[in-house]
Amino acid sequence: MSFFGSSTSGTLGSNAPAEKDIEVADPPTDSISSLSFSPSADYLAVGSWDNNVRIYEVGPNGQSQGKAMYPHQGPVLSVCWNRDGTKIFSGGADNAGRMFDVTTGQPSQVAQHDAPIKVVRWIESPQGSVLATGSWDKTVKYWDLRTPNPVSTVQLPERCYTLDVVFPLMVVGTAERHIQVFNLQNPTTPFKTLVSPLKWQTRVVSCFPSANGFAVGSIEGRVAIQYVEEKDSSNNFSFKCHRRDSTPTGKDQSLVYAVNDISFHPVHGTFSTCGSDGTINFWDKDARTRLKSFDPAPGPVPCTTFNRTGTIFAYAVSYDWSKGHSGMTPGHPNKLMLHACKDEEVKRKQTKR
Repeated sequence: MSFFGSSTSGTLGSNAPAEKDIEVADPPTDSISSLSFSPSADYLAVGSWDNNVRIYEVGPNGQSQGKAMYPHQGPVLSVCWNRDGTKIFSGGADNAGRMFDVTTGQPSQVAQHDAPIKVVRWIESPQGSVLATGSWDKTVKYWDLRTPNPVSTVQLPERCYTLDVVFPLMVVGTAERHIQVFNLQNPTTPFKTLVSPLKWQTRVVSCFPSANGFAVGSIEGRVAIQYVEEKDSSNNFSFKCHRRDSTPTGKDQSLVYAVNDISFHPVHGTFSTCGSDGTINFWDKDARTRLKSFDPAPGPVPCTTFNRTGTIFAYAVSYDWSKGHSGMTPGHPNKLMLHACKDEEVKRKQTKR
């Protein structure tokens, strides 16, 4: 089922040259929309506007090889895995949710909406496992893969732009800045509905690994940290990021860029932000400090993800369509990159007593 012969040269790890991130060979042929590492091995699923999902194997030194590919009938907008890493799920502009069985190499359709599926997330619960799909048709649907129809459908106040799950927490961000928080023990009724604490359109929500809160990123270079329970609300805050000065000498931070993705480290609970300005930062929300800034990439960074152990950080460099068709210049970079995480970049700062 391999669709590439070559593997990338270079190494990722302790003996790698300092600060050199590795470029994955044979990336998608159009902008990259979504990245997800398997929870059981270093396999990376990549969704693209070229209508395909690709699966790469990442070796211990960062060498990577394409392993499989399957199509949608429109751009792929989201990818995720089930818990044991045997199945990949994807949603796209063809209004379809698809499943790829890693063991058999067979794709199949498992979900359907009336508009593009913006997000797919696997939910593993004591009551059983379901696939959640969030769509621009203003619904979230839950699918039991053994039956062709959704087990339930939740009406949203607006189109789903972003959705994340860390059981039992699910957070959905929609158009018009609505945010709905669900306790998945009662998956059809929101536990809490709020307007985003940020004044501009929501681009991404990402749940804390501890499942007691979430981060929100907006198109206006800002991130909010929100806790679910009122008793923790004194810890809520927001901060500016992904901004630039309009002149080299000015300190006005007047150039403002979208926060495209937020990824939490699976071990330390620190997190990354990436933006349309081509920069990536690692943050510690508890110490409220920045742990690392990457050198700016040669184009927007649309999506990011950590592997299951938090030792590899994958990110894409692609046109994000923020300037419409006119911004899609010939030769725009379209890269898939791997960064070896050092402890000091991702470990929390010791809080002073």
